[in-house]
Amino acid sequence: MGKRIAGTTRSDAERDAITVEIGFAVLTGAFAAALVYGVIAGPAWYFDLPDALRSVAAVAACLAFVARVVQVLWRFPRPGRGPTGQLPGRRPETRAGQPSQPGRTSPDS
Repeated sequence: MGKRIAGTTRSDAERDAITVEIGFAVLTGAFAAALVYGVIAGPAWYFDLPDALRSVAAVAACLAFVARVVQVLWRFPRPGRGPTGQLPGRRPETRAGQPSQPGRTSPDS
């Protein structure tokens, strides 16, 4: 049973998909941030470069995190957006009497 949120009704599967997508976005964002920080700050520590470079690495890591989270969540389909407005992995509903795939005939024809 879906809850009414901002004028839309979401099923349990849709809410679960959103939760998984947010978790994926945060985890991959953290990985991207750690990678960016390591690439910039690693040589700064190894070669004993100025501390300012480590600050730049921290800012770049934060930007990488935010960019990755926005990228993942922006691509997540929302109802009413895109050609089908459906969740990934779901087949779009077809009209009765129409073949399920373009270029193929239905079994009844």
